[in-house]
Amino acid sequence: MKKIVLFFMMYATAISAQSKFEIDTSYTIKSTYSKLIKQYSFIKIAESKKNENVTEIYDVVYDKKQNRDLHLDSYFYKKEKRNPAVIMIHGGGWRSGNKSQMRIMAQEIASKGYSCFAIEYRLSLEAKYPEGIYDIKNAIKFIKDNAKKFHVDPNKVAVLGCSSGGQMAALIGTTNEDLAFEDVQFKSKSSSKVNAIIDVDGILAFKHPESKEGEMAAFWLKGSYEENPENWKNASALSHTNKSTPPILFINSSFDRFHSGRDDMIAILEENKIYSEVKTIENSPHSF
Repeated sequence: MKKIVLFFMMYATAISAQSKFEIDTSYTIKSTYSKLIKQYSFIKIAESKKNENVTEIYDVVYDKKQNRDLHLDSYFYKKEKRNPAVIMIHGGGWRSGNKSQMRIMAQEIASKGYSCFAIEYRLSLEAKYPEGIYDIKNAIKFIKDNAKKFHVDPNKVAVLGCSSGGQMAALIGTTNEDLAFEDVQFKSKSSSKVNAIIDVDGILAFKHPESKEGEMAAFWLKGSYEENPENWKNASALSHTNKSTPPILFINSSFDRFHSGRDDMIAILEENKIYSEVKTIENSPHSF
């Protein structure tokens, strides 16, 4: 009897340790749809669609932080043993959202012959910049370490993000092999280097004439621009764009503020003969 009681006490302690941080659940697909449908009557919520050629594995633990696990969901095309990989980062203003919001996109892309991974990372209520960047780079290393299991070609890895996730994707891609953005405590035999970036309506510069970032960015970046200009600069992918930046695809809505710094970044890429492409979806909301 004592053993049973002890077991449940330990179990309860473990569950408590996993939930000692506040969670902002305000950003959901349903709530966003409800806000936008009045102005954009043509929109609809995409439906989950499983494919018999895609293996889905949920809640794979890739790291442990402060007594809690960090997870990823994997979706891989099982007919091939070495697929290009797509690392997927959800949006939510660095504060809300979760990896399940990338499921439908991951299912669709994986069905075309890719291995896709929706990553859980620590949000701003739990950990400030640059911890979330460390998390995703650690996930990339974990995936490469387990490339055979996930049917991944470790030399063909793209990072994709939406909104704030797009900002993070661009920053991750432009800081390839920059030790200032690596978690040196994470044990891995692999690099977090990515070979391509897909930025879906994510800003490239926090302080820019096109940018309108405010409280949510300041909360993540440990202060306003006046209080912490260094973080606002260093968290901007534009600040790190150079001859080593991988090719990038920009997928944008009709709102200019969500691609602040994009054209400046493209100019640098063109100077260095690095491929970039812009796809703009006209008359579209930011969340599309």
